[in-house]
Amino acid sequence: MPVLIDTHTHLDAAEFDADRDAVIGAARAAGVRTMIVLAIDAANFATVRELARSRPGIVYALGIHPIYVERSRDEDLAVLRKEIEASLDDPRFVAIGEIGLDHFVPGLDHERQLRFYIAQLEMAREFELPALLHIRRAQDAILKQLRRLRPPGGIAHAFNGSEQQAGQFVELGFALGFGGAMTWPRALRIRRLAATMPGEALVLETDSPDIPPVWLGDRRNAPVELPRIACELAALRQLAPDAIAELTTANVLRILPRLAGML
Repeated sequence: MPVLIDTHTHLDAAEFDADRDAVIGAARAAGVRTMIVLAIDAANFATVRELARSRPGIVYALGIHPIYVERSRDEDLAVLRKEIEASLDDPRFVAIGEIGLDHFVPGLDHERQLRFYIAQLEMAREFELPALLHIRRAQDAILKQLRRLRPPGGIAHAFNGSEQQAGQFVELGFALGFGGAMTWPRALRIRRLAATMPGEALVLETDSPDIPPVWLGDRRNAPVELPRIACELAALRQLAPDAIAELTTANVLRILPRLAGML
């Protein structure tokens, strides 16, 4: 059975409270060897760490999500720094995330988002940790700071930019995350990127419980869907599913080197 890595999940979310262990077990039985759970704000730093320490196949990232900077205190950036320092000896801690910019949701404070994003990119550079990026209608603003601060690569989650922007992320050492959105026939740009980008640019994700694939409709997404998502990517690239599993797993281990010790 091919080994797959879900590079973006939120298994600590309330949507999984009733059956979290069953969800994790089903994913691992289906070949999803590792699932990366990303923090969204200081309130769940301890939650994602404990989830990773108490369940097989779970690793974690720490960061403050752009949508949640408005409910975060300025002091939470100092809290994040302390949490990163305290986690450096934990092999389950693999990246800074989920961080970035969101210019899609109306009414958000873009200046505050940018300040938190820059501060967290500086931490990624300082601690030599990859960054797991949230990018909604903010590709150029994200890229501007990546060029300036040069963190050690990472993943552009749920990528939906242009081919030119995709190439710029790859040149900066980032992989592109493809998941449920790619499976919808109307997602022409995402599907074209998935089919044509260099193989070393591709990683797989679910963003569970969000961004469900087409076969789920609006139902809850989960890491167990990753093998079928991988098959969709394989079909777009005219490759065997096992080849996609091997390729994307190798890419994740290159982009997130701390993860290699957990496999």
